[in-house]
Amino acid sequence: MVIDGDRGGMDSDHDSSSAGGGKDVWPQALNRPAEAQDTPGVIPPTPPSPVPDPSATGRGIAGLSFPYQVAAALALSLIGLLACTQVAMVFLHVAPSNTLSKQHGKTIDRWIYPEFEQNWKLFAPNPLQQNVAVHVRAEVVGADGRRTTRWMNLTHEDGEQIRGNFFPSHVDQNELRRGWDFYVNSHDSENRPNGLRGDLSERYVRRITMLRLSERDYGGTIERIQLRSATSSIAPPPWSNEKISTRPVYRVLPWWTVTPNDLPERDAGRDGAHGAEENQ
Repeated sequence: MVIDGDRGGMDSDHDSSSAGGGKDVWPQALNRPAEAQDTPGVIPPTPPSPVPDPSATGRGIAGLSFPYQVAAALALSLIGLLACTQVAMVFLHVAPSNTLSKQHGKTIDRWIYPEFEQNWKLFAPNPLQQNVAVHVRAEVVGADGRRTTRWMNLTHEDGEQIRGNFFPSHVDQNELRRGWDFYVNSHDSENRPNGLRGDLSERYVRRITMLRLSERDYGGTIERIQLRSATSSIAPPPWSNEKISTRPVYRVLPWWTVTPNDLPERDAGRDGAHGAEENQ
């Protein structure tokens, strides 16, 4: 019969597989799970890996030992205190004048300057309503003796370099202006320094001035310089009834003796060599 022939064929195949040293597939089929035996071609699912208990291991500071937790808490508290102090000092520095800033002004300045200097003001201050020009004159010693030059308007020269220039230099726009503001804010009305930045601002202005004067030939050596500012109020518009005097008000600084530190590097080196020759 056909059934016996098929069975005999299956038996012969199994016998030939065993006799030929092939791997018997029947033990593998018997070792499979019941689901795999009933449904051919299905891969048994992988058992899920165990989920660790979150409470077994701590996270962040909670995972540290107690001494380290205390140290971390102290460090975070110190950082937060410094941050709050910095914000408060900057706020009082840029805020309009108030009771706290008047009473503790020196403490605020010592905290802010020079690392945290702020050049902006809170609550939109009034725009500048004055024109400030910086003038200089020099005392020159030459073959014809000692003479004093006329006043030269350094601010006007910077303005000429800016007008009509689509890409004006940052030096022409801000160097002299910021330098003079630096000096005025660091000195009182008698030109006496009101803090540690007074001497620095004076040396800065002197170097700027000598850098400008070194570009000119006066037929001698500049031994002393004197600066002044001319401050004039901006005239009100024609439709305004406000009456403001536009006459300039001058602030004249004392004469300063020029030192090698005030000269540009090329002039300082030349004057140093000249002085060495005279000493020989």
